[in-house]
Amino acid sequence: MATIYAAFENVAKAHAEKPFLCFPSHALELSYAQTLERIGVIAARYRARGYGAGHRVALQLETGLDLLLHFLALNAVGASVVPLNPDYRQAELDYVLAHSEAGLFIDASFLEKDTELPIAPAPVGAYECALLYTSGTTGKPKGCLLSNDYFLHAGRRYLAEGGLCTVREGEERLITPLPLFHMNALAVSTSAMILSAGCLIQLDRFHPKTWWREVVESRATIVHYLGVMPAILLGLPASQHDRAHRVRFGYGANANPKDHAAFEKRFGFPLIEAWAMTETGGGALIAASREPRHVGTRCIGAPQVELEIQIEKDSGELLVRQQGSDPRRGFFSGYLKDEAATEEAWLDGWFHTGDAVRRGPDGMLHFVDRRKNIIRRAGENIAALEVEATLAGHPAVQAVAVIATPDPVRDEEVMACVVSTDKTRDNAISIQDWCLERLAYFKAPGLVAFIDNLPVTSTNKVQKAKLGDFALNPTDCFDLRDRKRRKKS
Repeated sequence: MATIYAAFENVAKAHAEKPFLCFPSHALELSYAQTLERIGVIAARYRARGYGAGHRVALQLETGLDLLLHFLALNAVGASVVPLNPDYRQAELDYVLAHSEAGLFIDASFLEKDTELPIAPAPVGAYECALLYTSGTTGKPKGCLLSNDYFLHAGRRYLAEGGLCTVREGEERLITPLPLFHMNALAVSTSAMILSAGCLIQLDRFHPKTWWREVVESRATIVHYLGVMPAILLGLPASQHDRAHRVRFGYGANANPKDHAAFEKRFGFPLIEAWAMTETGGGALIAASREPRHVGTRCIGAPQVELEIQIEKDSGELLVRQQGSDPRRGFFSGYLKDEAATEEAWLDGWFHTGDAVRRGPDGMLHFVDRRKNIIRRAGENIAALEVEATLAGHPAVQAVAVIATPDPVRDEEVMACVVSTDKTRDNAISIQDWCLERLAYFKAPGLVAFIDNLPVTSTNKVQKAKLGDFALNPTDCFDLRDRKRRKKS
C-alpha cells in the first residue's frame, strides 16, 4: 500500500543529502537522510511494543520536530495519528480521546520523561493515516478520517497547480507558521515538499516581529499564510528585510481584500488565495494561481478540469466532486462514528461545502460567505454551538447565542449575546472565564453583550441574522479581547 512514509523513504534514498526539515527557532536543519534515521529509531520503539495497523495514537505536541517525526514514524508502522491542539482544555481533550479510541496519548511531558511506551492495546480497526478533528455545526468536533491516498493526493494536487504556484523539484524551501494539527500544514505543505524533494521550514506559530528575518535567513522561496498575516505585516515599520527575501509566491486564504494589492506592492510577491476544507483535501482544492486573479475581490480562481462544481441557485452554496467513476477521490473517508453526517454531506452525490460562492463572467469563483454556523478567528474554525453549550452552564446565563463579529486583525471574533439579570462588566468577565476554563482560549468570547431577549422565529429558533445586525452596534457590550491570551507552554 502507498503511504506517506513510503513516499518519504523513496525520496530520502534518492536525495539523501538534500535538506528536508528546517526549524529556525532551534537553528536546526535536517537532511532527508538524517530525518530518515531519526524516524527509524522512533518507529522501532513503536513496533517493538506492538503498535501497527489498527491503532490510533493521539499526539498533543507543539507544532515542531517531535510531532513531524512521530507522525512519520507511526505512519511507517501502519498506525494512525490523532493530532491534538495543544490549547485544548481537559473537557475537549477527554472528548476527543474517548471518541477517537486512541490507544496511546503522547504529550510533551511524556517525551521529556522519555517514558517507555506501554504495550499496544487491542487495535480498534483504524487503517487511516490520520484522524483530524474539525469544528462542525453540531457543536462537538467531528473526526475526519484521512487516508494515505488523501495525503498523497493533497501533495500531488498542490504540485500540479502550476501558474504562479509552479513548484521546482528539489529547489523549493517552504516556510509555514500554520499548525500541524490542521490539514494545510500536515497534509498539504508536508506532502508537497516530500513529493518534490523540497525543504519544509516549520515555525511553531506566526511571530510578526521576527517573521521577515526568519523568512530571509531560512532562504524560503514559498510562504504559506493565514488570512490575518498580511494585515499584521503591513502594519509593521518598513525594514531592510521587506525585499531581501527569495519568496516567489505566498499561498493561503482569507486575506483581507483591502490589504491584498498593498501587500504585493510592498513585499514583491503574489499572494495566491486558495480554497479547500479538511473534508475535501486535494480532492477539491481551488486556487487563484493564474491571471486574472481579481486581487481585492476574494477571488479563489477557477477549478481545474478534474473537479466538477455546482452552485445552488437559491443559496449560492458550492457543491464539489471529482469527475469520473470515483467522485470522492482525494476527499476524506468520512466522519468517524457518524455515517449519517457523512452521507448528508454527500447528498445526491455532491459534497456540500457549506460555503457560498459566486461565479464571475470570466468563470472565476469568488468566495462570498460561510453558510455554516462557524466563526473563523485567526485561521481557527470555531463552532458557535460548542461555545453556546459551554456558556449555557454558567449560573448567570439565562439564554445565550454566539455569533461572529468583524475583527480588524483576526478576521472575526467570538461574541456572546447573553440574557442575564446581571449586566455588569464583572459578570461579563465571569462568563468569559467560565469558557476559558473549559475550552481552548480562542473559542472564548472576546466580546460579551447583554441583551434583554434573543430574537426567535415562530418555531423558537434564534434568528442569528438579526443578532448580526445587533453586533454591529451593540449596547451593554464589554470588549474583553485583551484577556484572551494563549497560555505559555
